[in-house]
Amino acid sequence: MRKTILDCLCILLGSLIFSIGINYFTIPNLLSEGGIIGLTVIVHYLFHLSPGMVNFVLNTALVLVGLKFLEKRAIIYTLFSILSCSVFLYVTEDMGKRLTEDTLLAAIFAGLLVGSGLGIIFRAGGTSGGTTILARMANQFLGWSMGKSILVIDIIVVTGSTFIIGLGKAMYTLIAIYLGAKAIDFIVEGLDEKVAVLIISNSSDLVLDAIANKMSRGITVELFAM
Repeated sequence: MRKTILDCLCILLGSLIFSIGINYFTIPNLLSEGGIIGLTVIVHYLFHLSPGMVNFVLNTALVLVGLKFLEKRAIIYTLFSILSCSVFLYVTEDMGKRLTEDTLLAAIFAGLLVGSGLGIIFRAGGTSGGTTILARMANQFLGWSMGKSILVIDIIVVTGSTFIIGLGKAMYTLIAIYLGAKAIDFIVEGLDEKVAVLIISNSSDLVLDAIANKMSRGITVELFAM
């Protein structure tokens, strides 16, 4: 129960950071995003509808269509993520100010904030909603990997947004998406890159002592009979 509460709090925090990135940097500077949030932003530009409302409708519809692609726990966390993101998008919508007129700076902060928010959500067990489900469907029916599926979806959305925001803004959007992906990786995976080294030696005791005492590294020993 304690873990569930902590996960929910993290999802709420991630949703708030995500929404600030969208409403303070993406939309005021006429940038876009990949995936379903990108569609949400495009619909907002075209019809001036609330991003929170559009995000909720699009993602909920996709969750209902793709229920069989998610486990029960994932469905609950996904719905909670969608609801929290949509609520925070709605709450911060009118608060959104154009904090900078520098489009590059806006793209950088949009990418870092959106990516950090999503990273926290992913770390807590939530998902981005519709994009994940579309990726799972492409994985099952087309045989694409999840990474390839998400990349293709993002490319389609950004390409479509070019007709709305222009080529220049779309290029800045790609910068935001790239930085967002890096932020997600940093939060979900961290900097703990593990490297395994295979050492074959007749002086195993000396090697073990050097690694354990001088380098403070973990050791796995395998003995082979000759």
